[in-house]
Amino acid sequence: MRTQVAAPAILIGHSLGGAAVLAAAHRIAEARAVVTIAAPFDPAHIAGLFGDRVEDIKSKGEVEVTLAGQPFRVRLALLDDIAEQKIAARIAELRKPLLVFHSPTDETVGIDNASRIFTTAKHPKSFISLADANHLLRRSSDAAYVAHVIAAWAERYLEMPTTQLAAAAEPGEVVVRETRHGTFQQDITAGTHHFLADEPTAAGGLDSGPGPYDLLLAALGACTSMTLRLYADRKQLPLGRTRVRLRHSRIYAADCAECETKDGMLDRIERVISFEGELDAETRKRLLEIADKCPVHRTLTSEIDIRTSEEAGQDAAR
Repeated sequence: MRTQVAAPAILIGHSLGGAAVLAAAHRIAEARAVVTIAAPFDPAHIAGLFGDRVEDIKSKGEVEVTLAGQPFRVRLALLDDIAEQKIAARIAELRKPLLVFHSPTDETVGIDNASRIFTTAKHPKSFISLADANHLLRRSSDAAYVAHVIAAWAERYLEMPTTQLAAAAEPGEVVVRETRHGTFQQDITAGTHHFLADEPTAAGGLDSGPGPYDLLLAALGACTSMTLRLYADRKQLPLGRTRVRLRHSRIYAADCAECETKDGMLDRIERVISFEGELDAETRKRLLEIADKCPVHRTLTSEIDIRTSEEAGQDAAR
């Protein structure tokens, strides 16, 4: 990561990964904070998670073990590495902010592990109890909660790079600027909002943000939902919530009977809308008609004049 993108600024480890980031944090000077989720404290306890398979690992070199109902391939090198780690000393000398997540009902790694990690660590440190969560956070709500808390907590320790802050946007303007992290990553500023765009790893990107067509679909979906909400509220319709699913593809023009173009390829956007609430068939039909009237839909289906020019001045060159 240090060579290709940047050294990790925050280390997050779940279960055995939690023990791993605690052991490795001292080797990554750039790491500013550490997060553990359901992590074991004692290396002996870590090996104990493999139960009676330890001897098989030692004799065969690699076997499949089951942790919390999930299969994992474990090699002898892992056991050897675990035996060499002095986790308590690493935690005591961490010198980085630490956030500990653990469920009091974790049957794979007991809550006492979190207590020992937290007690051994020096401040700044924080503990979050994951009530009723299991070891692997199988409920999506538990995983989302952990992600949201980490994002809020880490904001105190992670600073926005100055190269990103330079791409300020005027009201009504969107500024897109290369980060030069990876091949495709872009820094986007829209008013007071800031986010990344990228391509999937399969396409050579870092998958650090939505792709251009993802953003296009998101714009259409958001506009569709907003337009429907305004209409429903104005007409006092019992519309509980709207959900819009969108997908972009390329099709042969000949396969589109209602399209004017008959040669070559066409872009197709499939938009599927679901409505919550006690709505009759006629009302649902009218809502679908209103969806086609959202401003972004009209923009995409009308003639668009896009003018491209080079920005003048030294600021653009920098």
